[in-house]
Amino acid sequence: MSDEVRGTDPAPAVAGTGEVLGAAVPAGPDLARSALGAARAAARVRRTKPTARAAKFGKGQGRPSRGLTGSGPDPGDPQPFGALIERLVHDRGWERSAADAAVMGRWDSLVGADVAAHCHPQSLRAGELVLEAESTAWATQLRLLTGRMLTTLARELGSDVVTTIRVHGPTAPSWHKGPRHVAGRGPRDTYG
Repeated sequence: MSDEVRGTDPAPAVAGTGEVLGAAVPAGPDLARSALGAARAAARVRRTKPTARAAKFGKGQGRPSRGLTGSGPDPGDPQPFGALIERLVHDRGWERSAADAAVMGRWDSLVGADVAAHCHPQSLRAGELVLEAESTAWATQLRLLTGRMLTTLARELGSDVVTTIRVHGPTAPSWHKGPRHVAGRGPRDTYG
């Protein structure tokens, strides 16, 4: 039987190309090269046509940037965390509060481990630092060291953070237990 009787075409077409098998159809690497060449040609045609955005904004501004910067420092580069916090503190005006908090947070490193073991800061308001000593002897010693502590704090934190230091001795327990009590001198300072 012949091919014409069965209704089949002796040279069927390749799907989607409209070419017959008898013609030279690239295969394998040649097929890939021809597809790449066609894609490059289409891209060249697209690049030569000005886009609406390029016409509106001018040459070079039609395509969005890819986020690449030059070799120098740029605000978009990764920043150290400390630098970002310093900038935030400066932008919000928190310098004074941060300096006050540094006294409380860095007390051990500012005055040394020996002094910090025997006293701790209670408050810092308007440049006045209030310290509480563990004994009356240490309160006296701290009063003698206030000049040196002020110099150290001014060097580490700035001259306007701590201007004066007030030292309190230990607080004695209250002997007033209840609504009634007898007037008199009561216990003396024998706790330190």
